[in-house]
Amino acid sequence: MKNHCFELTIPTPDGEFTARYSENGLAELNFPVRRASSRAAKPNGIPAQIANWHCTTGASLKKILNGTEPENLPPLDWNGATEFQKSVWRQMQKIALGKTKSYGEIAQAIGKPKAVRAVGGACGANPIPVLVPCHRVLAANKKLGGFSGGLDWKRSLLAREGVAI
Repeated sequence: MKNHCFELTIPTPDGEFTARYSENGLAELNFPVRRASSRAAKPNGIPAQIANWHCTTGASLKKILNGTEPENLPPLDWNGATEFQKSVWRQMQKIALGKTKSYGEIAQAIGKPKAVRAVGGACGANPIPVLVPCHRVLAANKKLGGFSGGLDWKRSLLAREGVAI
């Protein structure tokens, strides 16, 4: 686990997401859980840069949850990730709202056409789901595949974007 400077919550109609920031940007975004984390920092007393990133994270998350494209994202801290993972995550960011790609198409796009399973592993290791849209990556034949937030979340996010599965 990375050393995160701040853990803050983002209240949404779908529950409280938890965002973790390092000195380099947003490092993790976690789906709502039943109990709020007791480690979450209070919104006051945080550095202005982190507060700005958190404001951008919250606005971007809420736009995607409402089925619209965010204007911008906070800086993403992928320290500790492999170059392969980063290449997969960059490709996922290129998938437009309301569109999907298969694990195979992502593997092809990064120049590793035989790395389909590894692409799936990189999708599952994505520390910033929703903003780095791993929910838009499907298995072969438009099957859902897996999802770190659970298949109900994947179905819901895709439906909000107008994707019929």
